Amino acid sequence: MIRNKSLLIYLHLKKCYNLIIMEVCMKFIEFKDVTKTYSNGITACADVSVQIDKGEFVFVIGLTASGKSTFVKMLYREEKPTKGTVMVGGVNVGKLKNRKVYKFRRKVGIVFQDFKLLPNLTAYENVAFALECVGDKGVDIRPKVLKALERVGLKDKVRSFPKELSGGEQQRVCIARAIVNEPKLLVCDEPTGNLDPMTSKEIMDVISNINKDLGTTVIMATHDKEIVNRMKKRVLVINNGMLVGDYKKGSYKSESD
Repeated sequence: MIRNKSLLIYLHLKKCYNLIIMEVCMKFIEFKDVTKTYSNGITACADVSVQIDKGEFVFVIGLTASGKSTFVKMLYREEKPTKGTVMVGGVNVGKLKNRKVYKFRRKVGIVFQDFKLLPNLTAYENVAFALECVGDKGVDIRPKVLKALERVGLKDKVRSFPKELSGGEQQRVCIARAIVNEPKLLVCDEPTGNLDPMTSKEIMDVISNINKDLGTTVIMATHDKEIVNRMKKRVLVINNGMLVGDYKKGSYKSESD
């Protein structure tokens, strides 16, 4: 009788433990009561709490100056919360010491609107530079760079300079640079803002495939209504720094629902 009771207790505890482990493994990003107020008094993020699971694809939308960029910048410690906690992959990002930020960012890929490519370096060299900066050796760099450029469809453009590439191709180089370390998180801040609709769709197909094929968590701030409405991913709506909407398969139309 005692043995059976002990077995039941053991099985119950094991089940609880497995549920806790599952929850921890799934929860990849957590904002808990996060506020960001700048020195000029503007509050760009106001008491935001949200969780994002590993492998999710999430759009962050809102009007200009609504707080979208501040939200994503706190994910890679470009900005720190004034109060509250930002957790990414078990790391309290806001509490990171400056000397440890670069190590954390090895696990985060960042894609900007304005490309930020080095004009005097080829596509290959721009991507390789990201690895050189974190101390990778030459023998390890080449296969990683070629794999990243092939993944974004630029295996035939490795020797091309930025001025020889279209806007869409330059953004593909940026994406390759962001994923060359195979990060767990890809943060995109208006990556299609300077592109025409057709090229924007192509870029989003590349990012979507990275999310599906590599299991990379993607957080993307955007104004592009067509892309958001077409892809039907999770949508976070920010207005005046506040999280005013969270839709599992959302769209810009969700804001009025």
